[in-house]
Amino acid sequence: MTVVEEVEVVVAHNERATLRVGDVFLKIDADPTRTDVEVEAMALAPIPTPRVLWRRPPVLALAALPGMALGRLGESSPASSLAWAAAGAAVRTLHDAPLPPWPGRQLDALASRLDGECEWLLANAVLPTELVTRNRQVAEAALRPWKPVFVHGDLQITHVFVDDDQITGVIDWSEAAQGDALYDLAVLTLGHEEHLDDVLAGYGTDVDRDVIRGWWSWRSLVVVRWLVEHGFDPSMPGCEFDVLRARM
Repeated sequence: MTVVEEVEVVVAHNERATLRVGDVFLKIDADPTRTDVEVEAMALAPIPTPRVLWRRPPVLALAALPGMALGRLGESSPASSLAWAAAGAAVRTLHDAPLPPWPGRQLDALASRLDGECEWLLANAVLPTELVTRNRQVAEAALRPWKPVFVHGDLQITHVFVDDDQITGVIDWSEAAQGDALYDLAVLTLGHEEHLDDVLAGYGTDVDRDVIRGWWSWRSLVVVRWLVEHGFDPSMPGCEFDVLRARM
């Protein structure tokens, strides 16, 4: 039996919990379909992902990745411009890969979710009306037809690991699907707009920055209720509320 000094709770809420035990991450998910997607997506992805050690539902055991996360929302990233560019190149490799066999979220559903979350924000006076209205307008740029690609779907900087300016792996694939390439780029740079140029340099193609800004607003508006209900604080410096204020 392996002896470890401690068990670290990485994240825990009523949908999912992730524990680190030595060099092993244990993911416990209330919805087994999310784990199904994660395992299949990692098998299909053409970029580094954690090694699956074993799976005994509802638990998935993954090997720890070398290196460190690209950064955290609300904090300055310790990673270099080269590391951010490497992240952009990895995302491009993913987007150029064959599509996964399952569909992603449809445009109508995304627009409907935005409408519902904006109504909730206003009805509960969570944010000023002008802030919600302005970002709702900005988000319109993202809600247009796109050519689907293989997207990670939740490409937060905490999910991208780097070592010596190289990508060592990307974690948390439960929202991978067919989707909009610019959504991945927007989530990766959310709250870190200063690194957008680095990411796009690595990505290697021109993109519509208004669409990326639209996804910044969309993501920040629709996630507030979930964050609040699960014990997170979107009003922390550099987090979602500040992202929304930046659009003013």
